[in-house]
Amino acid sequence: MDSRNTDRRRIDRSRRWLPGLVLAAFLLTPSVAAAAPWWCWWCPSDYTKTENPIVLAHGAAGFDSLFGVLDYFFGIVDELEDDGATVYVTSVSQFNSTEVRGEQLIEQLDEIRAIEGDASMRFNLIGHSHGGLDVRYVASVRPDLVASVTSVGSPHKGADLADFLRDNVEGGSFGEDVLAALGGFLGTVLGLLTGSENPQDAIASLDSLTSDGLDAFNALHPAGVPTSVCGEGASSVGGIRYYSWSGTGILTNALDLGDPVLALTSLFYGEANDGLVGRCSSHLGDVIRDNYFMNHIDEVNQILGLVSIFETNPKSLFRAHANRLKNAGL
Repeated sequence: MDSRNTDRRRIDRSRRWLPGLVLAAFLLTPSVAAAAPWWCWWCPSDYTKTENPIVLAHGAAGFDSLFGVLDYFFGIVDELEDDGATVYVTSVSQFNSTEVRGEQLIEQLDEIRAIEGDASMRFNLIGHSHGGLDVRYVASVRPDLVASVTSVGSPHKGADLADFLRDNVEGGSFGEDVLAALGGFLGTVLGLLTGSENPQDAIASLDSLTSDGLDAFNALHPAGVPTSVCGEGASSVGGIRYYSWSGTGILTNALDLGDPVLALTSLFYGEANDGLVGRCSSHLGDVIRDNYFMNHIDEVNQILGLVSIFETNPKSLFRAHANRLKNAGL
């Protein structure tokens, strides 16, 4: 047999295998494995593995986890950790001033540093609703703790519902006493259910969320706040990056019992809103987007993940943001 024919057949056979070998080698590279985990369920991913740990901060009437079962950031922690992120969930007073809640958050961040044995550890702080104000406070008074600040549905210029309540509940009145008692009771119950005994002050919480309260707060802690009515703020201040996103949906899932409540509260707003926070008021730093079809509780994948099927899932937003932080070296 002609040896040249034999060699040609060997080459032809090798060419059949070559595309597969090249594809396998390509898919097995770490960068591709991280970017495309769907084809290889056993391959570890680092898509959300940020340089600094992520800290999630809840809003008013919030919690870390009820009974250790119902998480405030429902399903979001697992979504982040599955792709490499280190995540901490904090718990502060359900109702209190931003300054009190912020100091409680600082105490927990210092505790994490001590536990991890890293006195210079910094954090990517992500706060929802009132939690977005808390993390801004931390960045302002303890910048050594912070790599980035992200607010989700937070009222940086004030909440119209808070203004309405403050305007119609006179200081020192019976109505204010009732509001304080109800808020204190709810906060105490939520605290007990989550295993905490943080002090409650519903009136201080209300005052922190009004337009006047935010004017005073922003004068002391202006980083990232837009100077125009509905613009963007500085994306980086003192080496700390600032981001925000929010929604303008209300009735997003017929099965969600929270939607009708937010439909009522949305009537107090003169602009597009998520039921509790106006679109423009939610702007801070680099505004990723301010009109997702999500209401205020959808933004953290509540209640029990009953969100719109016609919008990006909230878990995906947190996941994508973690990757954004990672790519920014944060």
